[in-house]
Amino acid sequence: MNYRATRAEISTKALQHNLDWIRQHIDAGRLLGIVKADGYGHGVGLVCEAIDTRVDAFGVGFTDEALALRDAYPQSDKTVLILEGCQTDNELALCAQHNFSTVVHSLHQLERLERARLPRPLEVWLKIDTGMHRLGIELSDTGRFITRLKATGNVAKVVLMSHLANADTGMPLNHYQRQQFEKIKQQHPGFEVSLHNSAATLNPQLRGQIGADEWVRAGLLMYGVNPSTLTDIQPALLPAMSLKAPVIAIHDLKKGDSVGYGSAWIAQQDTRIATVAIGYADGYPRQCVNGTPTALRGEIAPLVGRVSMDMITIDITHIPSATIGDDVELWGQQVDVREVADCANTISWHLLTGTSVRVPRLSV
Repeated sequence: MNYRATRAEISTKALQHNLDWIRQHIDAGRLLGIVKADGYGHGVGLVCEAIDTRVDAFGVGFTDEALALRDAYPQSDKTVLILEGCQTDNELALCAQHNFSTVVHSLHQLERLERARLPRPLEVWLKIDTGMHRLGIELSDTGRFITRLKATGNVAKVVLMSHLANADTGMPLNHYQRQQFEKIKQQHPGFEVSLHNSAATLNPQLRGQIGADEWVRAGLLMYGVNPSTLTDIQPALLPAMSLKAPVIAIHDLKKGDSVGYGSAWIAQQDTRIATVAIGYADGYPRQCVNGTPTALRGEIAPLVGRVSMDMITIDITHIPSATIGDDVELWGQQVDVREVADCANTISWHLLTGTSVRVPRLSV
C-alpha cells in the first residue's frame, strides 16, 4: 500500500491509440515497440501488456532489461531485441534460452558469436554506422560481416539496421545517412532492414515509402509525445503518462516574503501558494525555473521557488477553491511534458525515463 498519493498514471488506451496512429502512417512496415528504460519510465510490464497485440517485437537496451521484461510480462514469448548487443558468452546463451535477438555492432561481438556454442541459432541485427559514429560497423565491412554471420551456425537470420543522428530536425546529415543506407540495401538485397525511429517517420526528408521488409522502431511517439521539431502532430497523440501529486499545505504570503531554499522567489504581491508532494527525488527536475507550468483544478499554476527533494511550491492565488488533497498534474494531459522539459533545459525523454522508483505506476 502507498500512503503517499504521488503517482504516475499510465493510460493503456493512450498507448494503444498512439500505436494505432503510428500503424496508419508507416505503410506496410513492421513495428518494434521500444520499451527500454522500464518502458520509458512507464513500467515495462504494464506497457508490454498494453501493446503486445499491436507490435511485432519489443526492443530494450541491454540483456538485463530483456530479462526484466520477461519477468514483468511472462505471458508473452514475443521476440525481444537487445539494442546494445551482447558483451559476454552468458548473454548469448540467454538469448538462445529466452528468444532474444541481438544487435551486432563490432568485430568483437561478431567473433564472440562465432565462438559461441548455442543450443539454437539467433536472429541478429547488424548495425551499420552511416554517420552517427556511436555504434556500428564501417560501411565497407558490411559484406564481410554478412558473409561471416551466415557462415556460423549460430545465426538464423540477419536484419540490417542503422541509426539517424538528427531524425528530429532537418540537418543535411539526414540525407547523407539515408543515401548510405539505401546503397547498403541495393548492394545487399533480400534482407529485412531498419532505419526509421519515431522521429524519422515524421520527417519529410526521411519519410519515403516504408516497405513490408522494414522495421520501424517506435519509441517516444508510442508514449504520446511528438519527438519532431518539423511536424506538429501532438494533437493526434495521447500522452500515456500523467504525473500527479497532492497539495499537502497552503500558505498565504505577504508582498516581500520568500519561498523555499535560497529564497529564490520573492512575492511581488500578496500571494497564496500550495506545497505539492513531489520533488527531484521523484524525478521532477530540479532545474525547473520559476513559472514552469503545473495544472490544478483545470488551471495552470506556475512553479515558484526552488524544487526540493520531496516538494515543490506553486502559485495558486488565482485558484481560490484549491484545497489540501487536490491533485496537481506535473505533466500529462493538461501540461505538455515538452514544455516542462524546456523549462528545465532538458528533453522529454529525460523526464519520462527519470521518473523515479518512489513514484508508483498505476494503470488507468
